[in-house]
Amino acid sequence: MKRRLALLLIALLLTGCERAPPPRLLGYEELGELRVATRRDALSYRIADDGEETGFEHDLLLELGRYLGVPVKFSIMPGSLDSIMSVTRNNAHLAAAGLVRNDRQQVIWSMPIREVEYVLVGRNTPRRMAGEAELANRRIGVRRGSVPAEALEEIRKRVPSIKLTYPIGGGEAELLERVARGEIDLAASDKVNFNLASNFHPELAIVMPLKIKAEIAWAMPKGADPRFVDEVNAFIARIRKNGLLARLADRHFGHVERLDEDDVTALLQRIQTRLPRYKKYFMEAEQITGVDWRLIASIAYQESQWDPLATSYTGVRGMMMLTAETADRLRISNRLDARESIKGGARYFAMLRDQLAPEVGEPDRTWMAVAAYNLGMGHMNGARAIARRLGKDNTAWLPMKSVLPLMSRPAYAAQLKAGPARGGEAVIMTENVRNYFDILSRFEPGHRKSLGFANVDSEPGLKAQGTSTSSPPM
Repeated sequence: MKRRLALLLIALLLTGCERAPPPRLLGYEELGELRVATRRDALSYRIADDGEETGFEHDLLLELGRYLGVPVKFSIMPGSLDSIMSVTRNNAHLAAAGLVRNDRQQVIWSMPIREVEYVLVGRNTPRRMAGEAELANRRIGVRRGSVPAEALEEIRKRVPSIKLTYPIGGGEAELLERVARGEIDLAASDKVNFNLASNFHPELAIVMPLKIKAEIAWAMPKGADPRFVDEVNAFIARIRKNGLLARLADRHFGHVERLDEDDVTALLQRIQTRLPRYKKYFMEAEQITGVDWRLIASIAYQESQWDPLATSYTGVRGMMMLTAETADRLRISNRLDARESIKGGARYFAMLRDQLAPEVGEPDRTWMAVAAYNLGMGHMNGARAIARRLGKDNTAWLPMKSVLPLMSRPAYAAQLKAGPARGGEAVIMTENVRNYFDILSRFEPGHRKSLGFANVDSEPGLKAQGTSTSSPPM
């Protein structure tokens, strides 16, 4: 009898020790908001220097909020695994933190939002590694529980002297910073994060592809309402079809592979040696035109590498490489005077941006104006007409990138009142300026709102507008 009572007591104690299931989170319609767990990194979610929230997944989620008709509340978690735990504990409707789809996680995965390719990144390496044996005795940083971590743990079985280190906080950007500082030998990163980091650390280089391809997706609770899961997947399918997903990807990282190591190194050196002499003129031009001074400086760097005496074989001259006709129109008496050239070039750019049709929103408006700085507005309007005839969206930079190079082909040039143009050069120039602006924004504080990266134009046909609010880690 005593034994039975003891067994019953133990059973009751064990039952009481079992963790109760987490309370159900009300649906987004009942709460009146979509709760999202994320983390700070270069791609998912970050705070721009003007204080605005931005990021590839952040902007996608604002669009999801618009589609669902509710605002989005972001909870910032220390890492990606914490974001998933927030979902499994029913503290969030969805986790979006650069998560690689892994079916071993106890969550429901959405359709993929982008594919990733993983590489090992080193510092000041003259060549790529020939094979796994060269990883011996190397200290490699990798995110714990990630797909590349699993791959490297398998490689370590064959090369036991590999030393793996897992960051306590931060993500791939922090690991790449540690490689650049020489604190670790290598880091596992996806190529997009590497391309972003290499614009600030030109000493970084890919030393070995990991031959892993994976998919970034969003995580939802196992017990999520099937209608909510269907809505999320329908939204992703919609933005794939209408091109919004591609446009947002281009907005955030479509330009980052343009510069090579020498380009970045030269710019970083000139930021220290040349820019200080002319910075006050760029800032004065911002006060006159309202154009971010770092954008003006980026255009000037593309045009002349901040050389006020630059002259091209076509006759354009000065810091902003203005034609004689444009200088006359702007009443610039001396194109080789740095202050006059900068103020004139900034005014010319502002005029071009204002001349674009009202339906062209930001940041596409800015990048199309940069291309027009190279081409002239007549050619830009001609290219937009070609895009319209081809059934492409002539209000967005991404489709225009594919149209502008056509302007040099006879069949398309014949459609242009202004004649043929080297539209491919305008694309290269604009993508370079985008990179220069990113780099300058990293090192130089701004004084105005950003170029619109944090504010995504809503897609026609989506539901009511969503907004973003943030909260600290739960």
